Amino acid sequence: MGRYDEVFEKSIQDPEGFWAEAAENIDWYKKWDKVLDDSNRPFYRWFSGGEMNTCYNAVDRHVKNGRGDQAAIIYDSPVTDTVQKITYKELLDRVSKFAGVLRSLGVSKGDTVIIYMPMVPQAAVAMLACARLGAIHSVVFGGFAPHELAIRIDDAKPKVIVTASGAIEGKKIIEYKPMVDKAIELAAHKPEKCVVYQRSLVKAELAAGRDFDWDVMMSKAQPAECVPVQATDPLYILYTSGTTGTPKGIVRDNGGYAVALRWSFENIYDTKPGEVYWSASDVGWVVGHSYIIYGPLLTGCTTVLFEGKPVGTPDPGAFWRVISEHGVKVLFTAPTAFRAIKRDDPKGDYLKKYDLSGFKYLFLAGERLDPDTYHWASKLLDRPVIDHWWQTETGWPITANCMGIEVFPVKPGSSTKPVPGFDVQILDNNGKPVGAGTEGLVAVKLPLPPGTLPTLWQAEKRFLESYINPLPGYYFTSDGGYIDEDGYVFIMGRVDDVINVAGHRLSTGEMEEIVATHRDIAECAVFGVEDGLKGQVPVGLAVLKTGTGRDEKELRQELVSMIREKIGPIACFKQAVIVKRLPKTRSGKILRGTMRRIADGKEYSVPSTIDDPAILNEIEEALKRIGYGKRAV
Repeated sequence: MGRYDEVFEKSIQDPEGFWAEAAENIDWYKKWDKVLDDSNRPFYRWFSGGEMNTCYNAVDRHVKNGRGDQAAIIYDSPVTDTVQKITYKELLDRVSKFAGVLRSLGVSKGDTVIIYMPMVPQAAVAMLACARLGAIHSVVFGGFAPHELAIRIDDAKPKVIVTASGAIEGKKIIEYKPMVDKAIELAAHKPEKCVVYQRSLVKAELAAGRDFDWDVMMSKAQPAECVPVQATDPLYILYTSGTTGTPKGIVRDNGGYAVALRWSFENIYDTKPGEVYWSASDVGWVVGHSYIIYGPLLTGCTTVLFEGKPVGTPDPGAFWRVISEHGVKVLFTAPTAFRAIKRDDPKGDYLKKYDLSGFKYLFLAGERLDPDTYHWASKLLDRPVIDHWWQTETGWPITANCMGIEVFPVKPGSSTKPVPGFDVQILDNNGKPVGAGTEGLVAVKLPLPPGTLPTLWQAEKRFLESYINPLPGYYFTSDGGYIDEDGYVFIMGRVDDVINVAGHRLSTGEMEEIVATHRDIAECAVFGVEDGLKGQVPVGLAVLKTGTGRDEKELRQELVSMIREKIGPIACFKQAVIVKRLPKTRSGKILRGTMRRIADGKEYSVPSTIDDPAILNEIEEALKRIGYGKRAV
């Protein structure tokens, strides 16, 4: 039995002993009464009776233990030409003062605060300040439309909103304050106060009596100490899209989350206190919460807060510059970022300009890592490229190649094995386990480990309907996949990405993998569209590598031949079209569902998470060229 098998076995057979041991890496005001409280199944609670403070564990204790002069945050903003290092001691000063600001505005333990900020250090300070007071923060991605922000205001009912005057998206300045004002106007719940961080790039108009200037308030703030909270008290609410169109408020607790993230750093990411870790995401997403802010700081690492893009700020070498300049050991980002780099710099010429000798691992998550991108990144970097899979709901990885436990050979297309604590199983539609190599529904046997969602914000019935009732006794991930004979997990995409072609269930994810290997294609998407004869047929959209000119009809024939060769004529793959880019969320997920509705000629709404709404017009026109869709209302 290898080291991984030993660790995994203990986590499943003795979860209480396993996580009690992991919890020793967190400072507690009062130890727990029960490690796993299962008295109200399926609403499991971890470390019930325990008291701690997440901000204390992320900031104060490192200053107390001699890390005060170490950089806690490196703020690197190519869009404003700024690099700033903030030590743990400086972070403690800012966080305790901003906690004092919030306290002076009436925020106390159990209150909610919405944070609507760009990628600036003040966003991290605001999150930690809420945690310091025992207040519950809800970070909403900066730039979300007023309507979407209003929905979240009405659900979270914040006492205060913390925002900034604006941000830079590409070369465009986005003013935040008018969007906040409009959202408050639309919302039934009216927050009492707003704190606005004025950036030099744009000044916001402040409403007298309601709005307060960040810098002015900080200049006269009295520092606030940490407030002890129950381990089971909420740390934050993070909204994720729901199938009904109403966002689901994922609740994260304090104690279990801190324990799980601290454990994950050394065991999954092989990253220890004092090392530099960079998650190239946004604080508005779960990756930003877990692996820009809380995970690195709970561990005593230096975290990079990057306000830029993988390409265009200023070039495809942006990531290599940051890694080289700041001594990054581990980079965690989305596959879409690497596809963008591959598109603009297919030979990796920009990499040659930088010294990456201290760089050890690339971790990718957020969507399926296609084998072509995996092979390209592996060859370019000559370092482990680790695909790992998790969700907003789980808060940290479900499957991974745990580099701090035992390193397994990579199988392209697989996120390797279940992380200790997650009993991953593949079930059929009746909830019965299937054999190795057989595709089915990916589920996790209850109870879920610490750090995962205990429930939804004020929506326990919806929690049960979405995650528990579909497969009783299990957490339903909504993903399909299989586990091979070696125990490797292959996630093939959302269950609705499996299409039914003339009675045959086929994975569009598998088709994407094949299309992505074409020498001229930088990125692609395959999804099912309605067909009167076969029920559904697959359609492919392809983005060409920079500088590649191809005849669309000729390329289509090549792709059809590739699919026929690998899957067979049963796939009925006959249509593909070249597009300049694919529609994505700001976190990099391809909007296949929206494209499917366009192709089927159905009405669709522009998703609030989309990075550029204008792109949907291009998709409509492209699909029309091959006979699909009509302009939706």
